[in-house]
Amino acid sequence: MKRLAILTALIATPALADPTITLTPTDAFAWETTPEGVAFAPLSGDRWSEAYFAMVKLPAGTVSPPHVKTFTMYGVMIEGEMTHAAIGSEVTTRVGPGGYYEVPAGLPHISSCVSDTPCITMLYQDGAFDFVPVTQ
Repeated sequence: MKRLAILTALIATPALADPTITLTPTDAFAWETTPEGVAFAPLSGDRWSEAYFAMVKLPAGTVSPPHVKTFTMYGVMIEGEMTHAAIGSEVTTRVGPGGYYEVPAGLPHISSCVSDTPCITMLYQDGAFDFVPVTQ
């Protein structure tokens, strides 16, 4: 019985801890820019090894090469307008500020910032970041 009481106390302890609120003003984002000019500002998780949240900024006019992701991407547009089109698809729907997009894992696609201004999105990926080029 004593072991059960100790185990119960250990399990319950995190629930009793004070929660912490994280507030990060936009001017405090730690942007890391790739050689292609795409910038990532980590919000939660390590994008190279696990699921993560990040702010992503693409220069106006950026068009990715055809590629796939190993994990699904979920995004909410903050600024600019983007398209995400499956290879061979004629869909050209633009998603702008407040809009949502989801790109399934393994789907060959092209992502484009189609606005005259940079595209900024809050991105969640349910596993580590990757970018696997594909041929059309």
